[in-house]
Amino acid sequence: MARSTQKSTAAASGNAITADLVAVLVAVTEGTPRIMTIAGGSALPSGPFEFSHRSLQTALRAWVEAQTGHPLGYVEQLYTFADPGRSGDVKGPHSVSISYLGLTREDRVGEGFEAHWSGWYDYFPWEDHRAGTPAFLARMVAPKLKAWAKSAPSSTLQRERWQRCAITFGLDDRDWNEELVLQRYELLYEASLIPEAGRASGHEASAVPGKAMTADHRRILATGIARLRAKIKYRPVVFELMPAEFTLLQLQRSVEALAGRLVHKQNFRRLIEQQELVEETGAIATEAVGRPAKLFRFRHAVLAERAIAGTKLPLSRT
Repeated sequence: MARSTQKSTAAASGNAITADLVAVLVAVTEGTPRIMTIAGGSALPSGPFEFSHRSLQTALRAWVEAQTGHPLGYVEQLYTFADPGRSGDVKGPHSVSISYLGLTREDRVGEGFEAHWSGWYDYFPWEDHRAGTPAFLARMVAPKLKAWAKSAPSSTLQRERWQRCAITFGLDDRDWNEELVLQRYELLYEASLIPEAGRASGHEASAVPGKAMTADHRRILATGIARLRAKIKYRPVVFELMPAEFTLLQLQRSVEALAGRLVHKQNFRRLIEQQELVEETGAIATEAVGRPAKLFRFRHAVLAERAIAGTKLPLSRT
């Protein structure tokens, strides 16, 4: 049977499935983590997988370059999202999204492309703790989560809900875990505190700050942030985000930007030196303010070694 006939037969039987490829393309610019977006910042670069594509990754690269003009470098598969009703259209075809994480350096988007760079904390303002815990978490988010927990039909479920909230958002004197990005987003979704949760019912009122995205693109972005926050602790992927030469302070600020947490300066530099991840270039950063700063580059031989043995960039708390 021809492929077109198979597709129409599936649609007619109500079992149509579409497959979309979605890219979380990350850069860090001047201490700000950025993502490539389209549709006025409401969507990630994406496109359907078609029979003409040689592979999933080939299709992803084609769509990203067509929409953004930005060729993909480092890329890895993130997750496949297949929950029904993810787009908010319960009558639409069942959509499967295959997501990828790409790391790059920000450059200017050329004319004629709909893409632009957006700060990822515009979508997840509660995730940036570099200046301390955001005040609106205690003032706005915690009370709404507590009200949601109390709305459960039984005291047991109420306690279970609040325990999840406290662990996930670092409430009741619990520590903040920067890797629980997806769990926090999904908890806000379950509590109907973000616009995406109300689309199926036609109500998109937002109870907490943060820019919404189309379909479940913000959930995909949360998955990418969580993956990268975990990965920078045991793989030298931050190298993909840095220029060829950089100061140690620039490297530290990039790690802090991704993690949403500050690190201890001396401990961070000691770890970098102990693992021999960088080497001096012999040059000095001319634009540095105050004391001249040495320029470094990553040791590419170490990159190959660490790909097998692993590396550590733990977030040493201040």
